[in-house]
Amino acid sequence: MPPSLTSLTGDARIALDNLADRASGLVKPTIRLGVTGLSRSGKTVFISSLVHNLLHGGRLPLFEPVQSGRVSGVRLEHQPDDAVPRFQYEDHIRALVKDRIWPESTRAISELRITLDYQSASAWNRLFSPGRLSIDIVDYPGEWLLDLPLLAKDYRTFSEETLALARSGIRAKLSSGWMILTEATDVKGPADEMQARDLATAFTGYLKACKADDRSLSTLPPGRFLLPGDLEGSPALTFAPLALPFEGKPPKGSLWAMMERRYEAYKSVVVKPFFREHFARLDRQIVLVDALQAMNRGPEAIQDLERALTDVLACFRPGTNSLLSSLLRRRIDRVLVAATKADHLHHESHDRLDALTRRLVERAIHRIGMAGAGIDVMALASVRATREATVKRDGHDLPVIVGTPIDGETIAGEHFDGMKKTAVFPGDLPEDPESLFDGIESAGGDVQLPDVNIVRFRPPQLEETGSGIKLSIPHIRLDRAMQFLFGDRLA
Repeated sequence: MPPSLTSLTGDARIALDNLADRASGLVKPTIRLGVTGLSRSGKTVFISSLVHNLLHGGRLPLFEPVQSGRVSGVRLEHQPDDAVPRFQYEDHIRALVKDRIWPESTRAISELRITLDYQSASAWNRLFSPGRLSIDIVDYPGEWLLDLPLLAKDYRTFSEETLALARSGIRAKLSSGWMILTEATDVKGPADEMQARDLATAFTGYLKACKADDRSLSTLPPGRFLLPGDLEGSPALTFAPLALPFEGKPPKGSLWAMMERRYEAYKSVVVKPFFREHFARLDRQIVLVDALQAMNRGPEAIQDLERALTDVLACFRPGTNSLLSSLLRRRIDRVLVAATKADHLHHESHDRLDALTRRLVERAIHRIGMAGAGIDVMALASVRATREATVKRDGHDLPVIVGTPIDGETIAGEHFDGMKKTAVFPGDLPEDPESLFDGIESAGGDVQLPDVNIVRFRPPQLEETGSGIKLSIPHIRLDRAMQFLFGDRLA
């Protein structure tokens, strides 16, 4: 994180927090894993499935410590931060396994600790290591992560960038009501609470319209306008960007001065505490993205996803932790960007989804001029809700996926009740993602994207053993994600 994003006092508090974490880690080795994602990417499902598969002996052939038999025990333990809500794993698993419904999405920060007992693969390490690792999983909304770049922007920069984006492409239509109100505003006029509230309400409505399923845009700061929690109605959330004069400062007592003050308050009371108390203490991070949904919504959604990934990756400080850097300013030494819902595709397209997401990440890395060390990309499905099959059509074998659409889903005019299974041809992704991005850029966004069928399936019905014990949740590449995120700490 650039030095401008933290104050001297903030750096001191971060150092003290990291010193406390390090002291605790000497007694009980711990890794803090941040889990976040952009809108409806499946953060809650990812954590629930990861923990369930570890606790219940899931099939994890690519997670070496389990595959080699070196993990002897896994258990949930009390989390270290008593002021942070617990991730309600049991409730989410009940929804997935018993009720076969998708759990509610992340709306605030939460935490869960899972501890693994293991035998090190190294005889030397076995002499000095207790053979125990605690993983503190920190779950937080992606909107909060997209707020971090605001720490390096003043109110004028925030206003100019937000208004420019709102005037572009499909956002121009979605922002029309708010923009009419903004352009009619006298920014140097006297501060008026009702006017500030009207502008903030219209601005929030624009952000919500961008996030809606039929748009699926990703770059939507300030994030708490969408997830206000107990700050709803507070002055820190009652502001909006303004069309400011090219030069000058806000007159005392003006609407401009009020909005600028509240923007700075938002950074102080919302963004900085999250950075200091949670984000700055992370060791590893996974960012989940719904690339399929973006592709289904069109070129602008893809470009917006790339813009969001650029902002997200700029927040991280990938690099190797030394003892000194861990004490003073922790480094997130591994970042995984994972494209979810791979089970909506035939396995032949899993690598294509991987390649498409990798290209998005590479472009984002290039835009911000950072190295790609410590960053990996993969396609996965935290919960596999479908199985693959083949159907005959016109004498040819056609690969399909089979699952149970959720109640109310409509496919080709047929309405489903949440009980009936169906086969769906998922479509194909391009073999070369470069051709897709070249087409988007050369056509100015007016390009035909691959036709991918996005169907909302219910979670699968888990099979039972002869004694009535349900098996672990099926997945795609969840074990590979585990290996990258913390497999090395169990070596």
